[in-house]
Amino acid sequence: MTARTNTPAAADFVRPRAVAGAACLAPWGERAEGVPGGASEELPKVVGFVLSRFSPIVNAAVVECLGDPTSEDNLVGQAGPRTAMVLATMYGDTVTGDTATARMVDGKVHSPLLFFQSVTTSILGHLTKKYGITGPLTSLSHLTDPGGQALLLADSLLESDAADQVVIVGVETAANERAASVQQRLTEDQEQVGALPVSDAAAVVLLRKAGQGSERLPLLASAVTEPDGAAAPEYGWLSGLVAAGRVQTGVAA
Repeated sequence: MTARTNTPAAADFVRPRAVAGAACLAPWGERAEGVPGGASEELPKVVGFVLSRFSPIVNAAVVECLGDPTSEDNLVGQAGPRTAMVLATMYGDTVTGDTATARMVDGKVHSPLLFFQSVTTSILGHLTKKYGITGPLTSLSHLTDPGGQALLLADSLLESDAADQVVIVGVETAANERAASVQQRLTEDQEQVGALPVSDAAAVVLLRKAGQGSERLPLLASAVTEPDGAAAPEYGWLSGLVAAGRVQTGVAA
């Protein structure tokens, strides 16, 4: 598979990096047939998270990448203190945010659960407890290339010795009315904006420092393409993270 990179991540990692694990998830039922990470529409429920599929899809994709948190063979192992997590998204959990706002406008009692899960990193906090991760934890939003920016941030965390490995999570849920309206307006105004996935989607890459003598890998931005088009066009801007797992590990994510 041949890939090329586009800005802003059209560069090499600062030092050799290794992709130790990867997973992608497209829970679209029959529509996901033939798509990397295709799965049934049902997602395992996560205690304490309601209504939105944002947190459940992050949870499912991370577990798929890292392995069972109760197993000694999961990819975090004893490296929890030296493991960082970066979550990238364009619009975030719009279902939770808009539901909470609508309830407030209607004069209804505010839900503590919605307040809790409206924080994008709340699901990461849930996962860090399961895996014993105590390294840096952050999230970012970017208009054109959240995936590429997440890879750049992960590279920086490794280079600064803030962590020995970084779990990079890209996630976007199906655009609701507000997100679709914003996306349409930006597109009509000819703003540079990343493509949205067909529906709910997540991609996870576990990036580590690589040993001396390892080949330097290119930073794969979300705009990664092949001669025939995007590596996984159904994933929109997440296609670069899907490609990172498939190309750099040499296996399907």
